[in-house]
Amino acid sequence: MPRQYSACLARVSGSKPPTPFLDELVDWALLAPEELFQPNAVFDVYSAVVGQLGPYGIGAHRKAVILEVLRCLAGLESMWDWNHGVDGGKPQAKTSHNEEAGAWQVSADSMGNGQSLTDFVQDTLGATDDQTFITGMKTNHTFAIEYTVRLLRITINHWGPFVNSKSIFGQLNRASVKEFRGFLETIGDFPRPDPGMHYA
Repeated sequence: MPRQYSACLARVSGSKPPTPFLDELVDWALLAPEELFQPNAVFDVYSAVVGQLGPYGIGAHRKAVILEVLRCLAGLESMWDWNHGVDGGKPQAKTSHNEEAGAWQVSADSMGNGQSLTDFVQDTLGATDDQTFITGMKTNHTFAIEYTVRLLRITINHWGPFVNSKSIFGQLNRASVKEFRGFLETIGDFPRPDPGMHYA
């Protein structure tokens, strides 16, 4: 039976997220490596939103916090559009290296934040050139989710809703975290996603 969302449908910038988008987030989290959610020593996404979504539990609760950030950030950046292209209002000259791509508007230059990001792109997509990255962020949804999470665990400085407008902080919803956690803790009749599947 399909998941029934309520709190996770809370509006972001006046619009509700599509249910299939939420399903892809949950499906990814059910199979995601646990190390992506462990505490670390840097100022990262967990540090940034502790006032809105903390204190943090363990396991599924930490995953659910990340899903709520992804839900709101995608709403603010692209209205949950996997194929969203470059930001038309960017002040700097557009290059393929700084071209925003996908639901979270991530660009290839973000790989400069750590070798682990470059390694993940290489291992997942088979190459790290700009066009491969842009295409991957738009069409390989599981890659796009995990790359965004890996980047969020290193820095939040890639996104205006965190560092410029700070608009994400007023959108985050504790009730959505609780609902996401319920889906992660109770598999019930929901089949686990195929780890080999790439959503188109």
